[in-house]
This record gives sequence, C-alpha cells and structure tokens, in this order.
Amino acid sequence: MSGSLGRAAAALLRWGRGAGGGGLWGPGVRAAGSGAGGGGSAEQLDALVKKDKVVVFLKGTPEQPQCGFSNAVVQILRLHGVRDYAAYNVLDDPELRQGIKDYSNWPTIPQVYLNGEFVGGCDILLQMHQNGDLVEELKKLGIHSALLDEKKDQDSK
Repeated sequence: MSGSLGRAAAALLRWGRGAGGGGLWGPGVRAAGSGAGGGGSAEQLDALVKKDKVVVFLKGTPEQPQCGFSNAVVQILRLHGVRDYAAYNVLDDPELRQGIKDYSNWPTIPQVYLNGEFVGGCDILLQMHQNGDLVEELKKLGIHSALLDEKKDQDSK
C-alpha cells in the first residue's frame, strides 16, 4: 500500500481492533465460500452479484481476511454498520478468482458490488467512504449507515 491509502487503511484497522462491544459480525454476514459451484461462468457470476444487495469478493472471509485490502473493505462496511452481505472467498476457488476478474474487467481483489452493479475495489470504496458517497449509495439500497447515527450523536453534544 502506498501513501494516504495505506495510512487510511491502517487507521481503519486500528479503529476496528480498538472498538469493543462483543463480536465483530452480526448474524447477517454470510461468508459464502466460493458458493459458485465451480465458479467462473458469466451466468453463475451474474447470479451471485445480483443475489444480495451487497456482495464482496475477497481474499479470506470477513472474520479472517487474508490481505490488507480485503480487510480494509470489511472494516469500511463494518464502520457503516453493513452486516447483511454476501462474502465470497476467492482463495477457495481459482476459477472464481479469475472469473470475477474477467466478469468485472477489473484486475484485482477485493471487488464490491452494490445492487448487482460493480463499484470497485478497496481504493474506490475507501474514497466513497471518505467523500460521503458510500452513505448515499447505501441509502439507495435501503441500508442506513451507522455513521449517520454517530454524526447525529456528536451533533447533539
């Protein structure tokens, strides 16, 4: 990682470790494994990305990401209180790993999809988080960002 992206991801990781209050994951996070049943056809991938409002293809699982970029995506979703999403571990299935890259025409993992539409990877999700676009995109999906509650609490003090 380089520059501000690396610092921002490191800050997210520190925040995530420092936040107490029980388990990291609510009941809605589904670490779906490869789940694609042999995984890389365009039809199968199209069904996977459209199955849930929020879909993430990552290295590892939300509970145990296997790379810093995947961890940063998980932490950003956690900061926003997004608990109900499907997570597919591309390390479990080489066909899924290559197939999702071909499907999105995006060369890297993680990949985030909102309402069946490809959003991008870690850098784009981080930028959306920083500039407030992620709150708006989640709102379009009917997902209330926890950061709005946090801001409201700060404003009332």
